[in-house]
Amino acid sequence: MIKVLGLALISLLPNSLVLADPASIISTPITKVTWHGHAAFEITTPKGKSLWIDPWLKNPVNPAAQGGKNPVNLVKKADFILITHGHSDHVGDAVELAQKTHARLITNYELADAMVRVSGYPKAQVGLDTAINAGGEITILDGEVMVAMTPAVHSSGLDNPHAGPKDAKQVYGGSAGGFILKIKNGPTIYDTGDTAYFKDMEVIGETYHPDLALLNIGGHFGMSPEMAVRAAKAVQAKVVVPHHFKTFPILTPDAAPFFKLLDAQGIEHVEMLPGSTISYEGNQLKK
Repeated sequence: MIKVLGLALISLLPNSLVLADPASIISTPITKVTWHGHAAFEITTPKGKSLWIDPWLKNPVNPAAQGGKNPVNLVKKADFILITHGHSDHVGDAVELAQKTHARLITNYELADAMVRVSGYPKAQVGLDTAINAGGEITILDGEVMVAMTPAVHSSGLDNPHAGPKDAKQVYGGSAGGFILKIKNGPTIYDTGDTAYFKDMEVIGETYHPDLALLNIGGHFGMSPEMAVRAAKAVQAKVVVPHHFKTFPILTPDAAPFFKLLDAQGIEHVEMLPGSTISYEGNQLKK
């Protein structure tokens, strides 16, 4: 192969040349992961599809939510919304986001049903094909992404804005979970949700071998930094990004001690700030 004026010449047959764009030959699939603060992540696949996990975009540490701005207005695309459990800081702005983008919902069956009945999630964007529970796997986006729901040791209840004085203020939100996203030509990502550490995380690591682990480290409602390090080891995480910290005074205020513990174990990590993005070339972190 020779190059002429920035184009590649590929010999297909004797005395026959075809011009080809070199970018199409050497380009590597790119997956982008953006953290919007707290537990809200946006994942863009190599084919440009958009997945949102626990999209509480109006959380107080999201730069796009400062000054009374509505960050949902900035969202241009969402193909699927994934909810780990029913708490308000994870369901967040899912309904508003779904109404704007027509995104379909992936969560446990009971929470999906409750979000339609109680929260107003568009019924046409919810179905049995994307309502799963721990142990379930589905394939979406014409085979580009496999989604598996993993167990989580946590509670789940959905706020009921229609509750009267004698009504329960929460409705049953099914079992809390986490997610594995196995992206074709991209990384395998594990989001823990708000789970506590549990020994069977080792099975998650043995089964899925995540390239990136998004671990809650806030303590109080989930894993302390020390237990999150145990989780990172259990799932054999190649790279770790912490979340669910610093948003409120009751949570872990700083990830620096967590990173120090990871360093002692030789586990690679990335410090993301709310609003920042990391990229993967194939399944390798772009540095």
